[in-house]
Amino acid sequence: MRVSVLFAAVVALAPAPAAAQSDAVQALVGAWEISNADRDRACGVTFRAEATAGGFRLDLDRAACAAAFPPLKDVAAWSLVGDDTVRLVDGKGQVLFEFTEVESGLYESLRPGQPLTFLQTAAAAGPPARTPEQVAGDWHVVRGGGAPICTLTLLTAPAGNDDFALRVKPGCDRSLVRFGLAAWQMDRGELLLKSSRGQTWRFEDSAGAWQRIPEGAEPMMLVKP
Repeated sequence: MRVSVLFAAVVALAPAPAAAQSDAVQALVGAWEISNADRDRACGVTFRAEATAGGFRLDLDRAACAAAFPPLKDVAAWSLVGDDTVRLVDGKGQVLFEFTEVESGLYESLRPGQPLTFLQTAAAAGPPARTPEQVAGDWHVVRGGGAPICTLTLLTAPAGNDDFALRVKPGCDRSLVRFGLAAWQMDRGELLLKSSRGQTWRFEDSAGAWQRIPEGAEPMMLVKP
């Protein structure tokens, strides 16, 4: 009887089978994205299942990722801790990032001296947010699918408070003149047009154009000339 009890205790304390750990690791293998809250800084990383010192191998563009997230210049491996924590470590085993799952497929890391950083699959992240340099240039303002009612030039010259300057070309619709367009900004992947009185119009990316949100009775879009 004592032998049976001792055997049961040993079984209860034994680590989870290697197959279970392997399955959990395999579920994380693939392409991921590390980004900040605004997603204007991002790094693509691929998790592999091949064992290496400190955990498992990963692939990334080290120079580009280190420019976005300096600790990644030393990253050497990734590992899974428990069921919901992904660690990135350097060659000495020191933890650079510790991502905890906050919802299915989305992890976040907040360590001393670091901003809030996210980890999600590349598929869930979607295409990277467009940068101000990519958005700058001439745009037609179109209302309700009709002819352009105004043309704007979005500039990259700073206008204070993370805003950029813009230029309104002559001949704009009176409603836009009354709004008093004065500046623009990118905010978490969305385009903001701001008036001189502090009002804001918000637009979301729509297949290369920008759709005003909420849409309202008369949809408004920014489209390339």
